[in-house]
Amino acid sequence: VQLQASGGGLVQAGGSLRLSCGVSGSTFSSLALAWFRQALGKEREFVAAISRSGGSTNYQDSVKGRFTISRDSAKNTVSLQMNSLKPEDTAVYYCAAREGLIYSSSRYVNYWGQGTQVTVSS
Repeated sequence: VQLQASGGGLVQAGGSLRLSCGVSGSTFSSLALAWFRQALGKEREFVAAISRSGGSTNYQDSVKGRFTISRDSAKNTVSLQMNSLKPEDTAVYYCAAREGLIYSSSRYVNYWGQGTQVTVSS
């Protein structure tokens, strides 16, 4: 399975960004998908996840109400819409996939994409 993330960049606090991740090499509907992030000097942390059907989502408490994860089975992509961005959202964001149920821990990830940098200036 290959995951290709895009959409990162530099934005001012309060602004928005949309990350996308193209998925190939597996049956898209068999994969639960997620976004993680890693700030400089910190451990990688869970951000959001979406189930195989798209009917269930999980979010880290700090992003609830600001971030929205979605998936498009026609395009084999998973997206993360990020609104009301804060400087503490600055990190490298990674898309991730698991063959199975929705998850919120990196221990369950089967496949990782390369990261995309998100920088939020104050």
